[in-house]
This record gives sequence, structure tokens and C-alpha cells, in this order.
Amino acid sequence: MVLGTSSGAGKSLMTAALCRVLRRRGEQPLPFKGQNMSLNAWVDQQGGEMAYSQALQAWAAGLEPQVAMNPVLLKPRGDSTSEVIHLGRSVGTARAEHYYRDWFRPGWAAIRTGLTELQAAHPGGRLVLEGAGSPVEVNLQARDLTNLRLAQYLRARCLLVADIERGGVFAQIVGTLALLRPVERPLIGGLLINRFRGRRSLFDAGRRWLEQQTGLPVLGVMPWLDELFPPEDSLDLLERGSRKSRSELSIAVLRLPSLSNFSDLDPLEAESSVQLLWRRPGEPLGQPDAVILPGSKQTLRDLASLRNSGLAEALQSYVARGGQVFALCGGLQMLGQELYDPEGLEGDRSGDRVAGLGLLPLRTVFEGRKALRQRRSRALWPPGPGEPPLLEGFELHQGRSEPTDRAGCAPLAEDGQLGWWTSSGTQGGLVAGTYLHGIFENGPWRRRWLNQLRQRSQLPPLDEHQPHHARQRDALLDRLADAFEDHIDLSPLIR
Repeated sequence: MVLGTSSGAGKSLMTAALCRVLRRRGEQPLPFKGQNMSLNAWVDQQGGEMAYSQALQAWAAGLEPQVAMNPVLLKPRGDSTSEVIHLGRSVGTARAEHYYRDWFRPGWAAIRTGLTELQAAHPGGRLVLEGAGSPVEVNLQARDLTNLRLAQYLRARCLLVADIERGGVFAQIVGTLALLRPVERPLIGGLLINRFRGRRSLFDAGRRWLEQQTGLPVLGVMPWLDELFPPEDSLDLLERGSRKSRSELSIAVLRLPSLSNFSDLDPLEAESSVQLLWRRPGEPLGQPDAVILPGSKQTLRDLASLRNSGLAEALQSYVARGGQVFALCGGLQMLGQELYDPEGLEGDRSGDRVAGLGLLPLRTVFEGRKALRQRRSRALWPPGPGEPPLLEGFELHQGRSEPTDRAGCAPLAEDGQLGWWTSSGTQGGLVAGTYLHGIFENGPWRRRWLNQLRQRSQLPPLDEHQPHHARQRDALLDRLADAFEDHIDLSPLIR
């Protein structure tokens, strides 16, 4: 089990690295996180919802993601409430103050079921568990579902990860160990220092001090890796600075308060010619080459935030001046003419009818049942030479959208429900959107979309013969595992 001294210590990536290393050594690692709180989700082949970080760990382990790897997923909705998902299906909502009272027993049952299903599907595999947050939140320890309760249940050997980049690494480790209960302390088998900058020899004295004070081996010092790994939480996006000095296209991404499925943008981050500019409500939009309106967990609230901050008006003016906008999922819903919430799924009142941004002739009706499925279709837009690119991805949304003026917009794909596009105004504005998460992972389509932006800016076209982003992601996982093997001694944990 990989535990952390805090949220953001690097547990998710260290678990992924461990999975890839064990796979290289001939084992079958089985990634598992009993409970995760995240708005970055994935839909498995059976149409179940799980955290994206466990999907990433599954790919590192050479497995197809399945919801048994993350049996409890909490998706924050604001106002101290979260949607509760057990084994891929939504089972209700919970307020923070009542969660452990109402959901502890069902959550523990879901975790045990997930373990059983995962081990039955891969007999002989080695479970690689990821903890959540800190394992010593003393006010929650008695009802903790996914850290040391699970480690004790499975007799797991635990690796404690601390992030030296945050500062106070000695206090992080010593404080965490001091707060462990006597029965839990023997579970910790070693320490890992993460994100160290500079020569490792500079930490030799600190390493010796930690081993003397704690009686535990420091199994390694993981260096700072200048790679753009997928963030676990949308807050991590704010820490990403500009890394590209020679980008040719600038694309503004609206950093919505309830931003979800931000991993949709990873393939664009990986394009050397593209600079993503994250814009929060209240910040100027500028005049980028395109604007992306991403997914949202709370579409109506985020739409209100855009209006209240003036960013909605700025976006409409941008299109009127000839700008191009592309929207994903909840962003697509915001672009329409009207959003109707008859059951109060998106707000406090049922029957709300809210005007959209009016940039696509669509009407969205929110429904209780989620669309959860993987999809494949041929693209109809943007136009380009050769065969239309294949689109693969998944749907994950509440709400059904229909054109209010079929002559005013055209389908984005052969499956006419995946998205739409329209030209706007007399200055060449163009607006499009899709329900297909992962659309930018499709290399030929992504390059075709970028090339029509490049043509507008009189830039030469990029090669559209590109592999799926999964190949690039796999290479990134290999580089992560290379660094892990170079700097971490796993022998005390996998004896």
C-alpha cells in the first residue's frame, strides 16, 4: 500500500510507477483504491464510473480499467455535498457531516466486493493499494474506509510517501508516524521522499536522520521529474506554469469552479506547438486562437459563475469577432439556448429554465439517469483530406441535448448525438461541442482540429497521421517507472 503524509504527496503516480515496475518483473499488479474523491472520472467497458487515476494505474499494470479497482467514488457537488458512486453506479448524495454515519457500512461492503471481483478476475495478482489523503486524520480515523483499516484487513506492507517540494518533510513523516495507533505502526515498511530537486547527496544527512529517528528505511529519494503528468485534482492545474516558450497556438481553457474531467486536455498539453492558458472567472479572456469550455459537475452553477464574472459576455464577444470555441460535455450544454432542469438535479429548485450562452442552437433537458458508455464514431467535422478520422471515447453526463434549429447546426460525428458545430456571425466565428470525453486523444482528429486553427493563423499544417494518445501516455508511464527503478529499492516491500 502506498500512503501519503498528505493529499498531493504523489501517491497516485507512485502507485502507477509501482504497478509498471512490478509488471516489468513478471508479476500482475492489481491497482486498487477503496475510496477516491475526484471529479476526474473514467467510464469502463461495462459502463461503470471510476476515478481516472485508477484507470491510469490500470494502464500502467497492463490491464483494462474496471470499477472494481475503485469501488467507492465521491464526486463533490459543492455546499459540502458529494455524489456517492458504488461499484460504478450512483447510489445517492451525502453531506460531509453525515457521510460516515450513513455511508460507512455500505462503503465498506462495496470495497470488499470490489476486492473480491478484482482478485477473482486476476488470480495470483499482487494488490497495489493507494491510500487517500493522510492516514492519520485523528477526527476520522475510527471511520476511515480506505487507509490503514484496509491495510490491516489485507496485512499490506505500507510505503509512506512525503513530498519534499512542499517543505517540512521531516515534520510530515515524524508527525504522521507519531499519530499512528500502536497496532498500525508495524504496517509501515519504509519511507519515500518525493519530488527532490538537485543532487541526491544533499539529502544524505536527512536520510540518515530519518532512519535513526524512525527506525524505518528510506527506500529512496524520487527526483523532481520535468514531465507533465496527469493531475489528480483540478487544484493541481493552478500550479502548472507556462512550460513552452515557442508555442504557435494559444488556447484559453475556462477554469470553471466545478471543473470536471480535466484529463480531456492532456493530449493538447502534450502538443509542443500549443500553449494552454487557464482562465478563471474574473480573469481577462484575451484574444487566443481558440477557447475551450470544459466539462462541469455543476453546469448551472458554473454557467451562473461565467455570467456573474463577465466571462460569458467576453466569450460571446470573442465569437462575434471571429473567435473559435470548442466545448466538452457540460460546456456543450452551456453553449445552448436553454437548459431545463425539471427535477432539480442541477440546482435547489425543480423546474428551472435557464438561458444558455446562445452560441449553439441546442436545448438541454437534465434527466436522472446518467449516460455512461464508451463510444466510437466517424468524425464529420472538421473537414479535411482523406478518410474521416475515427473518434473513440466515452459519455458521462446527465442531460439530453437536441438542436432547436437543425438548419443552423450540423452534427460533429456520424452518431448525431455526440456533438454539433455551427458558424457564427459575419467575421468567421465558429462554435462546436461534444459529449465525447477523450476526443482529443484521437490523434488524427486532434491534429485536424488544430490544423484548421493553424490555417486561420496562416501556419503550415501539422502531420495528421498521429497515433492515439494512449501510446504517448504509455511512454510517459515508462519514463516514470524508469526513474522509480533507478531511485527506489523495493526489496523490503516485495520480499
